[in-house]
Amino acid sequence: MSALRFEVLARSGTCEARVGRVTTLHGSFDTPAFMPVGTAGSVKGLLPEQVAQTGSQIILANTYHLMLRPGAQLVAQMGGLHGWMRWDRPILTDSGGYQVFSLAQIRRLHDEGVEFKSHIDGATIGLTPEAAIQVQNQLGADIIMPLDDCPPAAAEGLGGGAAGSEPRIEETVVSEAVYPRLQQACERTVRWLGRCVRAHERRRDQALFGIVQGGIDLRLRSWCVQRVIEYDLPGYAIGGVAVGEGFDQVRSVVEHTAPLLPADRPRYLMGVGYERDLLVAVRAGVDMFDCVLPTRNGRNALAFTSGGPIRLRNARYADDARVIEPGCDCVACGSVGGRAGFSRGYLRHLFMAGEMLGPVLVSAHNIRHFQRYMLDIRRAIIENDWSLIERNWPVVRSWLEGSGASVRRRC
Repeated sequence: MSALRFEVLARSGTCEARVGRVTTLHGSFDTPAFMPVGTAGSVKGLLPEQVAQTGSQIILANTYHLMLRPGAQLVAQMGGLHGWMRWDRPILTDSGGYQVFSLAQIRRLHDEGVEFKSHIDGATIGLTPEAAIQVQNQLGADIIMPLDDCPPAAAEGLGGGAAGSEPRIEETVVSEAVYPRLQQACERTVRWLGRCVRAHERRRDQALFGIVQGGIDLRLRSWCVQRVIEYDLPGYAIGGVAVGEGFDQVRSVVEHTAPLLPADRPRYLMGVGYERDLLVAVRAGVDMFDCVLPTRNGRNALAFTSGGPIRLRNARYADDARVIEPGCDCVACGSVGGRAGFSRGYLRHLFMAGEMLGPVLVSAHNIRHFQRYMLDIRRAIIENDWSLIERNWPVVRSWLEGSGASVRRRC
């Protein structure tokens, strides 16, 4: 079989949302899909079987971190990521492009690639498009990403250099000061994609996606889409929308860009994870998401619920006998071995006492929260009934009511 197959199983009757299934050599996952992040080859604090118990069908690992430690060659010798992590389901690896953005203070970006200092030992590391693909070929993930140039939300003065030979796109929605950097990032991302495609040596078992950049400039987004889809890849991603933009800007970019991508390929919105962001993107036709929110917040005593997040360190929860989310079937909230779930009071105690179990339980709950949310979204699409989301997820309903519109009216 090919490295990836995508089927659309149901479509919403009122918007661009769809339910699908992506099949890889390591199994399938349902879309819209939320991917927990296992940066260094581990979803922090959870065993692989615990991650699977949350309903997660695919996870993400980070190329930048794994190439620095322990090194992609070692991972390959140990059987690749699947065997090394003991995760026999689909895996996606990013290329390190986001780290190129986040390490702005310790890196030098140029047309050949990027040079940066390792956060581990300070050594100078070079990352080119070819190297990013070689590392991911060694890691062995099912879906891999090209190295891209991800500009910051406020792009003035970062990156520098000529904008390239492509004709200037006029009538932009950003200032003249910002535009050249965004244009440079688009052109560089497209050039680097071509180099990644040529360097990819495992096309039969690893699906390389393309990434669309362009910041909040919709004309640049359109330009980038047209050039990226010329490579006829198995899937496409919208990058550069989790780097400091406001919600309305993210929404504008996603609603503009997603419908421009091929309808018969999975569409991936990178690094976005709040409930309202996911809902807006799903309605625009996006199929895949990843975010560190569930585990990062879980380690810091913030638990997501259908009514909004709660901070378990707050003294008000000291004698709260309720579970985090009544009705949730995660290991923290649900019945295990005939016993009731863990109370908010107990979880607060774990965090106050510095016990490891607290972050483990809340991280598991948070991932399950987002998987339950995606289950309801898929059901709403199949049944063509968005009122299901309004009823079951007040955290989204309150935002919709505050904006003066319901899901059914807006979708």
